[in-house]
Amino acid sequence: MTVARPPEPIPGARLLFSLDPAVSYLNHGAFGAVPVSVQRAQQRLRDEMESNPLRFFTQGLAERIGHTRRHLATFLGADPEGTALVGNATTGVAVVLHSLGLRAGDEVLTTDHGYGAVGFSIERECRRTGAGTRALRVPLSATDEEVVEIVRAGLRPGRTRLLVIDQLTSPTARLFPVAAVVQVARERGVPVLVDAAHVPGMLPVDVGAVGADFWVGNLHKWAFAPRGTAVLVVAPQWRERIEPLVVSWEQGAGFPGNVEWQATQDYTGWLSAPAGLYALRSLGLDRVRAHNAALAAYGQRVVGDALGVAPADLPDPGGPAVAMRIVPLPPGVATTLDTARELRDRIAERLAAEVAVMAWDDRGWLRLGAQVYNSAQEYERLAVRLPPLLARP
Repeated sequence: MTVARPPEPIPGARLLFSLDPAVSYLNHGAFGAVPVSVQRAQQRLRDEMESNPLRFFTQGLAERIGHTRRHLATFLGADPEGTALVGNATTGVAVVLHSLGLRAGDEVLTTDHGYGAVGFSIERECRRTGAGTRALRVPLSATDEEVVEIVRAGLRPGRTRLLVIDQLTSPTARLFPVAAVVQVARERGVPVLVDAAHVPGMLPVDVGAVGADFWVGNLHKWAFAPRGTAVLVVAPQWRERIEPLVVSWEQGAGFPGNVEWQATQDYTGWLSAPAGLYALRSLGLDRVRAHNAALAAYGQRVVGDALGVAPADLPDPGGPAVAMRIVPLPPGVATTLDTARELRDRIAERLAAEVAVMAWDDRGWLRLGAQVYNSAQEYERLAVRLPPLLARP
């Protein structure tokens, strides 16, 4: 197999991060990596906070959070008045589930590509309320039109109280046609929550055009924000019904303030998030996106070739713009959550490479991400060293 050339590296990009140079960090999608400039911006805010905590928390903090919210919402094409900062996309999902008022006989509909922690949250809320949950099977090879038809057939108007669908899936790096899915659900009176955890920064997005009732996305993955920075976007008809998971001093302000204000948590990560967007734009947003997508595709090809995967069997469910790719592992390898974690840890320990290993559809998958600090040599080195590791556990 002849592997296409990797993209040219972005000069100096690796030096913008404080990652261990002895480790190939090929799993940016897990927890992101915060540029040094953003780390320093957050530290300056922490220094300000510690110099006078009372002043920091009581004089203008809510307004500063609101300013940050407007900045991030504008970047995402979302209505600032309907956007709340939250700690994580999973937290945003929990807020929505908490606010729905589910009852016995209701159901929450998902797909089998959903994120595990979101599934746990749905199951807990259903146990608490007596509602049910159901997952639609969506083949990895399904076209966008087939995805829409699967959802259409799976909706139960009058019973399905919420459809939760990923915009870009975590286990399979699949890009779903969420705007079309939202339209189908709206025709049947079913609200939709779009889990877009991986979208901000990686892909262009216009949240308003998606049209979902609820949209959640992390800024700390691909938008270079400090960890614990995400947004929950809520359509106008739902905003008065949103209840925070923790009630604090902004409860009377209503959404989004009542969701954002969580007593004395550290807000400096949120306030530093615009510095992450500045770093991204300084590198060139389109340039970063093109580089990362091309490098992820290169990594998928070289690793797939090393594992004997035919080019036609390398999935591309996300399309050319996605900076995460999956490679099928040999049959019987990492087919459960526990064995997938064990393999991930073994790769980290023995190969000094951080990757994602997923168990999905009774098969193990290697998920490779790409960011500006990565090089083609890191994927090539993994391709050489991984097959012997799999052959001799």
